[in-house]
Amino acid sequence: MPEQGRVQSPCISVCALDGKDICIGCHRSAQEIAAWTSLGDEARRVVLANAERRYREEWGIPGR
Repeated sequence: MPEQGRVQSPCISVCALDGKDICIGCHRSAQEIAAWTSLGDEARRVVLANAERRYREEWGIPGR
């Protein structure tokens, strides 16, 4: 059971890395995925922001 209040993984169980080592499901890098369990919440929020930026860049969606 996940710890309450912890930033949860964005994994959607579509796990495959593209040519740039970015997961096509959650848009995290292989390095970010490997480090996830040892990151604190602040670092996890940074990873999530990076993943969202990658997603928006890939689909041409302007930032907020």
